[in-house]
Amino acid sequence: MFMNKGRSKGPQGATGIEMGGDQRSNNGAGRSERLFALGLFHMIERLLLVVIVVMTLVAVAFEIVAIYRLGTILLADILLMFLYLEVIGMVSVYYARHNSVFVYPIFIAITAVGRLVVLQGKEMAPVNILIEATAILFLSFSALVIIWAVSRQANR
Repeated sequence: MFMNKGRSKGPQGATGIEMGGDQRSNNGAGRSERLFALGLFHMIERLLLVVIVVMTLVAVAFEIVAIYRLGTILLADILLMFLYLEVIGMVSVYYARHNSVFVYPIFIAITAVGRLVVLQGKEMAPVNILIEATAILFLSFSALVIIWAVSRQANR
């Protein structure tokens, strides 16, 4: 038997649950509300992607100005430019395919850890090099698994 926990009975003596009071009676209103919310989230997402690209381009400009003032190009500068390029590439792929490709953040992480290894160089403790190399290995394996899973799903 159904227990009425705190709900008052309506005019015909049925509870709100029995009458379907907790569900929307007009599916059109729910659908339009859902479409509005999805459209709003889509616009926010696109706006944030544009902000990410603009911020990345500003960072590139700052880096170019710093290189110009220093008068020399270091390996760290080139690796940092690759990181910026990968961020822009990730946003570009997202716009082109209209979905998130999880491999690009992994590539960015691999490049960032590799940059860290290169920049610290000989001053780094051997244990740290081993840890960072292991991180690169795990990230590479993760990227391969994702690429394999996506290609397998695409072939279905």
